[in-house]
Amino acid sequence: MQFAAVARLIASETQRFGLLAPSFRSPPRVIGVNRTVRRREGGGVVAVALRDRPFVAILGDMIEGVVVVNQLNAPDSDHVRTALWSILSIHGYVATQEVDVHVPVVQPRVA
Repeated sequence: MQFAAVARLIASETQRFGLLAPSFRSPPRVIGVNRTVRRREGGGVVAVALRDRPFVAILGDMIEGVVVVNQLNAPDSDHVRTALWSILSIHGYVATQEVDVHVPVVQPRVA
């Protein structure tokens, strides 16, 4: 049930970004893999294994399917991944934890 709801959410947000929204199904037809992607004109199909897997791994496969179907490269792929993870978090599909991490600012060396 959650898989279908997440699939609709990811597809609608992907379209909102102006990208091709894949359709999602389960399980993959290839035995022994967690995800397959078939690209087609106007989108594609992302098949994800659900059985005996953490839900967050399933979500990651769905997001990567969007990246693959749209043939995105960095930095666009990073922006789409971040946006989709944020949307899933806002809708309560991903537990978030506030962590105070100090990231040092590194200045480039001048030769």
